[in-house]
Amino acid sequence: MTTERKLIVLDVDSTLTQDEGIDLLARYVSDEAAREVSYITSRAMAGELDFSESLVARVRALGGLSLDDVASATARVRLSVGAETLVRSAQAAGHLVAAVSGGFHQMIDPLAADLGLDMHRANRFEVQDGLLTGRIDGPIVDAEAKRDSLFRWAEQHDISRSNTVAVGDGGNDVLMLSAAGVGIAYMAKDVTRAAADIVINTPDLALVLDEIGVRRV
Repeated sequence: MTTERKLIVLDVDSTLTQDEGIDLLARYVSDEAAREVSYITSRAMAGELDFSESLVARVRALGGLSLDDVASATARVRLSVGAETLVRSAQAAGHLVAAVSGGFHQMIDPLAADLGLDMHRANRFEVQDGLLTGRIDGPIVDAEAKRDSLFRWAEQHDISRSNTVAVGDGGNDVLMLSAAGVGIAYMAKDVTRAAADIVINTPDLALVLDEIGVRRV
């Protein structure tokens, strides 16, 4: 393991993907629920609401949806432009690419598998008899958990803090971006841009490669 190996940790919703997964899922409840959940999401990502409290409120609105609904919503999630190039090129150069999300494993696991991510972490919907209960199963992956995931993965793979790269767009990414060797705000809210070393305002995730000196393949 060389000190040149990098760990790139990506936020998922509106970073690795173009969509907020929980907002897509809320459309399966009702138009009213979709509007309410989207409004809460936008305020939470802008840093105007406590993330954990806002997540609990949004998940409560999803109670009664089925795992088939989750799968249908997941199929509608769009990868960000350049996402596949970023992952493929970084891994070809010997780097690790991970994702950490305030979203949910039930939606992110298929995306992580398709992309071949090295690690990923997210929340879990509590499920009973194939239906969402409206509660979260286990501790919430919040801003502190995102930062701690970056630390833990770097330590596990003997990668120095200076060789970590964090990419995110929302208020709950600020701690992770601030802790990384390089923090990149991607199509981000004001609070996130203020905490970043690099700001990318063009919707092409492969631009991350150019910023950290990795050749595209």
